[in-house]
Amino acid sequence: MILTVHPKWPGLKQGFRVRRWGIRKGKAYEEVVHGITSRPPEKADAKRLLELVREHGRIENSLHYVRDVTLGEDACPVRRGSAPQVLAALRNVSVHLLAHVEADNHARAIRRLAARFHEAINLLASPL
Repeated sequence: MILTVHPKWPGLKQGFRVRRWGIRKGKAYEEVVHGITSRPPEKADAKRLLELVREHGRIENSLHYVRDVTLGEDACPVRRGSAPQVLAALRNVSVHLLAHVEADNHARAIRRLAARFHEAINLLASPL
């Protein structure tokens, strides 16, 4: 592949394309996604690359669900200046912190911290 010898991509070992198709909201769709990796073919063949892409998708979908549904990102009326970006960063920090709370999911972690103020303060002050 031509990209693997390009000087702006030192360490690039492979490029790949994933074609997806299915039905969303009753309509057929097809999309093509391209990716690059520093993993050589000996360490990540086509099957392994597909596994990694799918795993990444599950993680991304989970994060977006938490941000959109649990933390209400889509319902946020803030749309001007740098405030949306700042709030997105704060939501990301929140998701990271909530992962350290003993709870089955993020919503329960939020309720737990709301009921245990000192636990929330300790979480904020702890060196994770």
